[in-house]
Amino acid sequence: MINKETVDRIFASANIVEVISDFVQLKKKGVNYQACCPFHNEKTPSFVVSPSKGLFKCFGCGKGGNAVTFVMEHENMTYPEALKYVAKKYGIEVAERELTPEEERRNDDRESMMVVSSYAAEYFAKTLHETPEGQNIGIAYFRERGFSDATILAFGLGYCPGGGDTFTRQALKEGYKEEFLAATGLTIKREDGTYYDRFSTRVIFPIHGISGRVIAFGGRTMRTDKKVAKYLNSPESEIYHKSDVLYGLYQAKRAITQEDCCILVEGYTDVISMHQSGIENVVASSGTSLTEGQIRLISRFTKNVTVIYDGDSAGIKASLRGIDMILREGLNVRVVLLPDGDDPDSFARKHNATELRDFILGHEEDFISFKTRLLLDEAQGDPLKKAALISDIVQSISVIPDAITRSVYTRECAKQMEIDEQVLLREIALKRVERSAGSEAKEFVRRQEILRGRELPPTAPTLQKQVMPGSSTEELERELIKYLVKYGDQSFDYKEGKETVQLNVADVIIGDLENNGIRLANSAYRTIYDEYKQLWEAGEQIEMHRFINHADPTVATAIVDLLTYDDNYTASKLWQKHDIIVESEQDRLPVAVPRVVILYKSKVIETIIVELQHKLCNEELSEEELGTVTHQISALNQERILIAKKLSRLIL
Repeated sequence: MINKETVDRIFASANIVEVISDFVQLKKKGVNYQACCPFHNEKTPSFVVSPSKGLFKCFGCGKGGNAVTFVMEHENMTYPEALKYVAKKYGIEVAERELTPEEERRNDDRESMMVVSSYAAEYFAKTLHETPEGQNIGIAYFRERGFSDATILAFGLGYCPGGGDTFTRQALKEGYKEEFLAATGLTIKREDGTYYDRFSTRVIFPIHGISGRVIAFGGRTMRTDKKVAKYLNSPESEIYHKSDVLYGLYQAKRAITQEDCCILVEGYTDVISMHQSGIENVVASSGTSLTEGQIRLISRFTKNVTVIYDGDSAGIKASLRGIDMILREGLNVRVVLLPDGDDPDSFARKHNATELRDFILGHEEDFISFKTRLLLDEAQGDPLKKAALISDIVQSISVIPDAITRSVYTRECAKQMEIDEQVLLREIALKRVERSAGSEAKEFVRRQEILRGRELPPTAPTLQKQVMPGSSTEELERELIKYLVKYGDQSFDYKEGKETVQLNVADVIIGDLENNGIRLANSAYRTIYDEYKQLWEAGEQIEMHRFINHADPTVATAIVDLLTYDDNYTASKLWQKHDIIVESEQDRLPVAVPRVVILYKSKVIETIIVELQHKLCNEELSEEELGTVTHQISALNQERILIAKKLSRLIL
């Protein structure tokens, strides 16, 4: 942590014109300086720097701040990183709190791995350019791909020589430690103590972190043996987490900011060829499924993503499912489909920047419309496939956080699919009610059960132990079943964007519990729920006398208690804890039904957390098991925080 005295010195020493001039060409205009804004694309300068006030302001996009916040925004640094950057520029020694021995060791290890990776990148590049093997194999391959010398240098491309352990032997000879060569995955140590270069006889694509340091490598084999993996990446390490890295982002980040758009492709050569053709705001997920970490990384630079698909790609539909994550993060997604037989690499090599840009602008369409059109073509004449398509589209629209955007897409899809807009709105509303607890994974409870390493028989409670009567969990289960049996056939108004749709009480309760794999703990309530659900799904009329006269006396007693329960007292006791004031039973449904489902879900999570905390007391747990349990508790607590934020209330 940087102390206050050092922070004050940094701000006192920083000349905002000097700092910003490192990144932007400023022109003096009166007492201020002007430039075209580095944060958005513009032709007329609206970016102003005031040396007397020590601030900058763009009157086009609205960004503004001081010297340190400029570095944070422009270089996507954290506040401490930006402070250190400015401090280094002015020769200020940064005083921080003393690290613990464990923190020092970890930092030293990370830095050692970074140093080893930097050395490897230089070694591979030197081997490519200065050895006959590198030139004959590596350079020949890159030439075949159409890469120029400037492009090869810009991306730091290289070659790892054959011989099995040539790189490792040289690295050890130059003083680099075996433990860090192995930790980065560059070197594989066999059981007999000999070494093997992970990337032997492969051309090398260095993977840079956001600051430009090399953190990992991708290698393409030059062998024709089909048993050998075509591409091989560095393994996960202390410095490389593939789910949080996008290939080419370091080279593309400034262009992404200026264009206010990120083009997403699949592989290394796609990025490089498009970059060489003049389209620089392009990154790749490196052949892996897109992750939430990668999406959040993009959102630091822009809210607009254009995904380019191969014209004959068989995996388009599989990829579409991953793009729902981009929509969920609030980003705008557009899709470009290339001509048959082309991928971004081959297409870019045939066209210059203007042609590429014109093609993208002329052929991109919003993701929802693209998905609708693609799946409609497949579902023609088949009502079952069309029903599945509607469900698929509803899922995608429902994850979009902005109500206006959801409304626009709903209207457009209703037209394309020739379906009543109200039907779509209702289905979307149901999906959003299910998701309203903040959980992004429908089956998070089932997932946590698997993590806890147990599989319970279907007839037993799968989520929590039997609770004592009068507990909050039991009270919530009572509320769920009460609303189900008394009002299951009734509907309530639910606000979906600017529209109001009607949702059925039974649909909401049954849909949410089933989608999340939740089973009630109380055996009587569970029996009532299971039988009610069976009748509901069969479309049969549900008569209360079948429960009142149930063969199981505990079920009969429970249903009589529910039907004769003092509703006004229940509402006062349960809902006043959450500052919810309603006037009548009917008025309570739009508020009470969704919230009781959410609160119950929170209680399920809380019960799992308690059980995991008890597990931590087991002294026989290994260090790895201890870490796993701690991580599970942390993840579940985050889930509860999301629920609390959604409710804007304390959790029972």
